[in-house]
Amino acid sequence: MKLRVIIFSTLCIVLISFNACENNIDVVNLVTNSTEELPIKSDKDVEILYSDSAQVRAKLIAPRLNQYAGKKPYIELPKGMEIIFYNEKKEQETKLTADYGIGYNSDASELNKMEAKKNVVVINEKGERLNTEHLIWDAITKKIYTEEFVKITTKNETIWGDGLRANEDFSKYEILHPKGSIALKDSDIKNN
Repeated sequence: MKLRVIIFSTLCIVLISFNACENNIDVVNLVTNSTEELPIKSDKDVEILYSDSAQVRAKLIAPRLNQYAGKKPYIELPKGMEIIFYNEKKEQETKLTADYGIGYNSDASELNKMEAKKNVVVINEKGERLNTEHLIWDAITKKIYTEEFVKITTKNETIWGDGLRANEDFSKYEILHPKGSIALKDSDIKNN
């Protein structure tokens, strides 16, 4: 009789356990098929040096960097960034700051495109200042560009417009659709 009670008790516990382990398929699908991708790596207070031909060309500083894998790997700088570009003499040439950044890797794991968003400011070695809300840097063409509103402040003038094309150090630039007045020298007018 005791043996039957033990077997019956054990059988009841097993049945209750299986019943308690039942999964709701909707909950399982929600957890496993989440559309939000999680980073494979997340770092705080990041400082990364970028070099070309064994010379440091830029330094990226960010309070947070998230790295994502997949078919198109990318990095995200959700709390902003500062990038300092250097010339051949290792002197600061240009500085870029933004509240958000995202960088896309090529198949060779090299950063080939970077986007700066929200309160983007670029200051070149001449002290010229670019303000915009979105700026793209293409590492392959070594150009920066945007289709958004831009404001460029120099020592003598402020220029507004929509869209910009520039070299990566922002020493030469073109506003695609300028607005407002632009100061010209007599020598500029005579040459055209």
